[in-house]
Amino acid sequence: MRTIGLIGGMSFESSAVYYRLINEMVRDRLGGLASAEVLMYSVNFEEIVALQKAGRWDAAAARLGDVAHRLQVAGAECVLICTNTMHLIAPDVAARVSVPLIHIVDETATALKAAGRVKPLLLATRYTMEHGFYAERMARNGVSIMVPGADDRTTVHDIIFSELCAGIVKNESREKLVEIIERAKAEGADSVILGCTEICLILDPNGLAMPGFDSTTIHAQTAVDFALDAEKASTSQAA
Repeated sequence: MRTIGLIGGMSFESSAVYYRLINEMVRDRLGGLASAEVLMYSVNFEEIVALQKAGRWDAAAARLGDVAHRLQVAGAECVLICTNTMHLIAPDVAARVSVPLIHIVDETATALKAAGRVKPLLLATRYTMEHGFYAERMARNGVSIMVPGADDRTTVHDIIFSELCAGIVKNESREKLVEIIERAKAEGADSVILGCTEICLILDPNGLAMPGFDSTTIHAQTAVDFALDAEKASTSQAA
């Protein structure tokens, strides 16, 4: 079994989901009391959020790049950034290690294409929806994303940071997200990406108006495949 390296803490709510999913998947594959070989470095999210708000992506890249390097030195044989937003700096993080950085956008695009979906709605933080890195990476993989309108982007962003990252799940917020999804379907979307690793805390991807793709589960599954199936493992490097 290969050792999985997780850069977590952004937020710890979704990092806990990663840890649970990876271990459940390994147990399902191997049976008995099997669990994954995992190293996690959990950062102080408050510090990362401050850098995001200040537009200090260079400093954030240096911080997470150092974490990735530490994970490799400790024995990680792949690295995952356990958040979509910070994949904005994934190329810089990948440059600090010689092991594969498994890229959440590439793996989500692969799942969409396998299901024949090419025009998904992206629900994510404002940074992920607006900075362009996500759409560009998806386009490289033949997928053209849709994003909500300006007011809806604000709603989604606020639900993520003010509620989900704090472990708060509100029914009224779930209803708002469902309404956004339904509007997108009427506008031609053929699926929806839960493109923030906390959104799985509030939405069931299998219970939406369109097929849902949970980036957290997809990312975790790829890590398990890497750990257990060397010949089949995705070794997607950020570029």
